Amino acid sequence: MTTTAWVAVDGGQSGTRLAASDGRRGTGPGFTHGGDPVATNLAIVARAAADAGLTGPVGTVCLGLTGLPADPAGRAELAARVAELLDARGEVRLCDDSVTAHGGALPDGRGVVLAAGTGVIALAVGDGVARRFDGHGYLFGDCGGSFAIGRAAMAAILRARDGRGPATALAGADAGALYASPTVVDDVAHLAPQVFAAAAQGDRVARQIVEAAAADLAETVTAAVRAFPGTSEVPVAYTGGLFAAGPQLLTPLRAGLPSRARLHPSPGPPLTGAIRLASGPLGPYASLVSCYGRPAPAGVRSGA
Repeated sequence: MTTTAWVAVDGGQSGTRLAASDGRRGTGPGFTHGGDPVATNLAIVARAAADAGLTGPVGTVCLGLTGLPADPAGRAELAARVAELLDARGEVRLCDDSVTAHGGALPDGRGVVLAAGTGVIALAVGDGVARRFDGHGYLFGDCGGSFAIGRAAMAAILRARDGRGPATALAGADAGALYASPTVVDDVAHLAPQVFAAAAQGDRVARQIVEAAAADLAETVTAAVRAFPGTSEVPVAYTGGLFAAGPQLLTPLRAGLPSRARLHPSPGPPLTGAIRLASGPLGPYASLVSCYGRPAPAGVRSGA
């Protein structure tokens, strides 16, 4: 039986994409918060593999996941179960999806990637730096992301209804229904496009929410750029669904960045980064990827 050399997976909150070395492609659902991240991620990968018609055996597997288990034991369990699911004969490489986003966005492996969709994370790699900024989740971080924008919109809507805040054209779902929803993070994040639309039509409340989101993103990028020593220019690639807003978000974001930051769209999607890390050595990302299974080739880190 022929072994598929590698399989790459990009798993975000909006959807999951899978690519195999033989050209097969598949998609699956996005990660939802709550519950067991191992079981949730495994089900997502299984859906994407089935959609691709992927059958084992396979060689190296790389998964960039927004819902990567936080604890080493959880990551090890997920790797073992993915290896069993896909009949992986080589390494299973696990990392946060910001790592695969960086690998797809910055071919030279130096600079900052700002990944902003439902959540937000910036990853700085190069010049001896390998550090994440924000990405702390919807309760305590992800500042400036779609969930944060949607939450600010709902808060403004409720203040307006109570007479505690200014009137706004924004309209949202019943707050009680959102609290009870098993997909509350996604539901709230889906309010973001309405906020951008209302801001474009002159709604003052919506405009303030957009400006605050841009300021939060600029603050995160600024911290990431400052991590690089010296005064040289730092490439900053942006990626993610939030940037569908275009100049409405990018203009105030650029205005809030330090002069060292060279902001540009990502030339490649996160799946490109996952392919890069599945098909070759880890290079500058070695400290950010956990590897399980067979020993890695020379120059590639192994272990959790």
